[in-house]
Amino acid sequence: MNRTVLDFWVGLFVIAGIGALLFLALKVGSMSTVNSADSYEVIADFQNIGGLKTRAPVKSAGVVVGRVADIRFDNEKYEAAVTLRLDKRYAFPKDTSAAIMTSGLLGEQYVGLEAGGDSQKLKDKDRILITQDAVVLENLIGQFLYGKAQEGAPK
Repeated sequence: MNRTVLDFWVGLFVIAGIGALLFLALKVGSMSTVNSADSYEVIADFQNIGGLKTRAPVKSAGVVVGRVADIRFDNEKYEAAVTLRLDKRYAFPKDTSAAIMTSGLLGEQYVGLEAGGDSQKLKDKDRILITQDAVVLENLIGQFLYGKAQEGAPK
């Protein structure tokens, strides 16, 4: 084989490798989205969302049922209003609760939904009333240290 043919095949192999890495990065990054035509949106208010970002997964029982569509600050309530886009295949009761969870100790944050027992289902633009804020690691460490300081203080 002459040099130009060898260079061609090496270049082709490198391009195929880069394409494969890009494909895997998108697949691992969960870049799949809920089709907006087959979804409905609900809003949940949180006092602290931690590091939650748009496009974060919404899970129920470990299954991805939607994505975070939007995060905005509510000037009247002084809370974060998180819009969740849920797949229409999953109908949740009106008394469903939402909590901001973390995958592992320092992993990405996601919204966890826990279904209630109401017979009525959430509809488009409904609000989830029962929410639990994100657990902020710095606050937990501060509470622990403050508690230890109180134990060691003379009475």
